[in-house]
Amino acid sequence: MRTQVCIIGGGPAGLLLGQLLHREGIDTILLERRTEAHVLSRIRAGVLERGFIGLMHEAGVADRLEREGERHGGVVIGAGAEMIRLDLAGLTGHGVTVYGQTEVTRDLYGARHGAGLPTLFEVDEVAIGGLEGAAAEISFLHEGERKTITCDYVAGCDGFHGPSRQAIPEERRREVEKVFPFGWLGILSETPPVHEELIYATSDAGFALCSMRSQSLSRYYVQVPMSERVEEWSDDRFWEALRARIPAEAAERLVTGPSIEKSIAPLRSFVCEPMQWGRLFLCGDAAHIVPPTGAKGLNTAASDVHYLWQALTARYAEGDEGVLGTYSERALARVWKTQRFSWWMTQLLHHFPEQTPYDRRVQEAELAFLKESEAAQRALAENYVGLPY
Repeated sequence: MRTQVCIIGGGPAGLLLGQLLHREGIDTILLERRTEAHVLSRIRAGVLERGFIGLMHEAGVADRLEREGERHGGVVIGAGAEMIRLDLAGLTGHGVTVYGQTEVTRDLYGARHGAGLPTLFEVDEVAIGGLEGAAAEISFLHEGERKTITCDYVAGCDGFHGPSRQAIPEERRREVEKVFPFGWLGILSETPPVHEELIYATSDAGFALCSMRSQSLSRYYVQVPMSERVEEWSDDRFWEALRARIPAEAAERLVTGPSIEKSIAPLRSFVCEPMQWGRLFLCGDAAHIVPPTGAKGLNTAASDVHYLWQALTARYAEGDEGVLGTYSERALARVWKTQRFSWWMTQLLHHFPEQTPYDRRVQEAELAFLKESEAAQRALAENYVGLPY
């Protein structure tokens, strides 16, 4: 098999890149380790920045998002008993859209299948070679046979555990990470959201997040030590912990019900530099991970896609390979800004095991400053709605 760009990874980043390249007349083959049904079964966050929405329009797959997405012009920071609303639209001229990652992925698969673009599922033992030669070569097992794809470029959209990042020589990779000493216990429930906008809350009892998937499906989280086990948390225990961590005004409106999904997610930050090697370009979790506090994981993957789409379009439409050479530098400049914001939000709102009374008072002062300062609110809002590409 021969194609111009081989995309490894059938999540939203790989699918979005493939659809954008298709609209530029650039051929792709997409490889995915799991089945399509498995990919669509994964429950992920769905707070989309303005840049992501723009890319969905560019890809021609924004119709359902525009019909069904929940537009939010603000976000709430809960500080003890107080609810500090940040007017995102008033401060920046932009808001965010709540639309589940599963739905984004479903829309993109529909577009890819509709266009008849080649997609191979249940691909295993992927080996990437030829990255510094005249053409890259991807070898893999599929349907019991060893197959090979020759291509001009490889887009590694295969997540943290995929083979793409490992194809960069170890001595050429610089990987840095920060592991936070707690996780998020999250539940999904068929209940109306407690508030029309997201609430990020901190209190003496710890951190909590009130989010939603729709007007009848809510997503809630509480901070827990990583030593906790999901089995130890009954629904009643979870609801009690949530009520203790959100402002009383919200707690009084909380509608509870049976959980339909419950899990604990660790919080960590990770960056690999560079994000390109020869004919290989990394996107999304293959190159970087952020804690979910600032809703930047999927959105930062989309910014990678934007830069790579631009670079590949310049290569094929204009014969300009120079933009490809700057991909890693351009992507990482924005990656580190989203890393900073996610780290800052996590530091601001969570309790840390080694935290002293002094540290807690500094957090309280930071929250008071946020409440009182329009400049502080604008800085948070600009980052939350998404920095420009």
